[in-house]
Amino acid sequence: QAQLVESGGGSVETGGSLRLSCVASGLPYTNNDMGWFRQAPGKEREEVAAIYTDMDKTYYADSVRGRFTISHNHAENTVYLQMNNLKPEDTAVYYCAADPVNTGWRGYDACGYWGQGTQVTVSS
Repeated sequence: QAQLVESGGGSVETGGSLRLSCVASGLPYTNNDMGWFRQAPGKEREEVAAIYTDMDKTYYADSVRGRFTISHNHAENTVYLQMNNLKPEDTAVYYCAADPVNTGWRGYDACGYWGQGTQVTVSS
């Protein structure tokens, strides 16, 4: 049974940093295409970052490019999201997700596996 478990959320002040972790188990591939999404209250879930094609390529939303870094630790089967220079508008529940078909990142609609989410709160 596939499972994604996020951790690392918390509360920080503007300009602070957090590192989110997503431990994957039971996925179809060793290096599944994976991504991070977030959802703020009253807003739709949005794509933040993705790592795909054998963990060789990355994607970032314009709003986080240059501040967030997605990476993967193969030995620990874990995907990380390093978030620096956090802003109040980054406040949201962050979700880890995996695409069950490793053909290159296909986005939200293709993600068949989701974690439970971890809260990130950035105060001004």
